[in-house]
Amino acid sequence: MDVSATSATADNVTPSTVIKDTARQQLVKTGAGGLSLDAVARDSGLAVAEVEAVFPHRDDLLTALVIDAYNASGAAMEQADAAATGAGASAGARLLAVTRALRQWSFDNPAEFTLIYGSPVPGYHAPQDTVPPASRTPAVLAGIVRSALEGGELTPPRRTVPGPPLLLPAATELFGGVPEAPFSDILERGIVLWSNLIGLLVFQVFSRTHDSVRDEAAFFDYAIAVAAESIGLVVPVGETSD
Repeated sequence: MDVSATSATADNVTPSTVIKDTARQQLVKTGAGGLSLDAVARDSGLAVAEVEAVFPHRDDLLTALVIDAYNASGAAMEQADAAATGAGASAGARLLAVTRALRQWSFDNPAEFTLIYGSPVPGYHAPQDTVPPASRTPAVLAGIVRSALEGGELTPPRRTVPGPPLLLPAATELFGGVPEAPFSDILERGIVLWSNLIGLLVFQVFSRTHDSVRDEAAFFDYAIAVAAESIGLVVPVGETSD
């Protein structure tokens, strides 16, 4: 990618946009660990000083990319949920729609998926600024689970998590409080669903299932349906996969 310095001043294109677009190309070529401001400056046609004026350190640029990736993937899920809700879909169908949307985003943006869900970048520690964008994905899932609970679409679990609640207050607040029995452990089960979703995507994006599954899109739907059973939600499978 070769973006001239003049393009950074074109209409609706800021230096920040040029730098981040170039950095995303660097992620594809070298991974997050190989990202450097010098390389971004060279490939964008900007001077290193111009890059450093926007992102003084590599970690500042990484943080911007992380935030953008979480926001973009979260927005894809939110848009899918809004469309499914507008069409009168059940909670299970909404869950399938939003997880399919995240899957599509992940395959469309594998380098950014790797940045936020792959191996940690050596020497980089994500700041607190990344937490709200990262929360958009579980917030969508929590909203669907809450809707299913309020709409009577959940089947009570055969057994509950033993002992006191296992969650931190922030997670409880995100959901809106701890439901009464028999759904008092639905938050813990929701986190299991969330982690199953991300783990499944890691397997599919990184081609861990391609040599054992004939139809990965159909398998994804099936896996989401199985995972949703843990929270007592029925997901309609068998529809056209993306």
